[in-house]
Amino acid sequence: MPIGSLSIHPQFTVKGCSLNQTGTSPSSRSLLNFSKFTGEPSSGRSLSRRLSLRNGNGGFTLEPHGVGDRDGIIIVDHGSRRKESNLMLNEFVAMFREKTGYQIVEPAHMELAEPSIRNSFDACVQKGANRVIVSPFFLFPGRHWHQDIPSLTAEAAKQHPDVSYIVTAPLGLHELLVDVVNDRIKYCLSHVAGDADECSVCAGTSKCRLY
Repeated sequence: MPIGSLSIHPQFTVKGCSLNQTGTSPSSRSLLNFSKFTGEPSSGRSLSRRLSLRNGNGGFTLEPHGVGDRDGIIIVDHGSRRKESNLMLNEFVAMFREKTGYQIVEPAHMELAEPSIRNSFDACVQKGANRVIVSPFFLFPGRHWHQDIPSLTAEAAKQHPDVSYIVTAPLGLHELLVDVVNDRIKYCLSHVAGDADECSVCAGTSKCRLY
């Protein structure tokens, strides 16, 4: 269902969207893509409503809360040969699940490690999800977001024709990331100065030092 332009907030317009449910034919299998946002949100103001993809009505609705009890969320990163890096995604997913209260949240790695997107998609459905939301744990929309993750998700969805899915935008340019980066810089400088232990990211690596 192509959509030319859909206003979802006074400051935002979504253009060039397409909707997918896994029951459609392969040729029409496309994800909901936010290809362009126009307008600038006011500083300090959050969206009061979220765009929701709904089963059964073939369209969009605006709801105060977009994630329901029958939604499964997959947070997917790149994946690493380093076991410690992969385990950090599990820790983040646990934090995310606890903070949001969402019932079905699974980690996935795009490649190099398990669980894969297919494994996590299956896990969401087994836990009762009738819609799967794939959230790329990536900063910017590169090839993995444009091609690899949508392709892997579509392949996983073939086994569940009654389950719809969406691949959301990556983290992108978000104001809160400024605080995260600034906090990380300050903590590392404190460690170098001898005022703080290594953080959980650098622990045991001795990477956080002056050269």
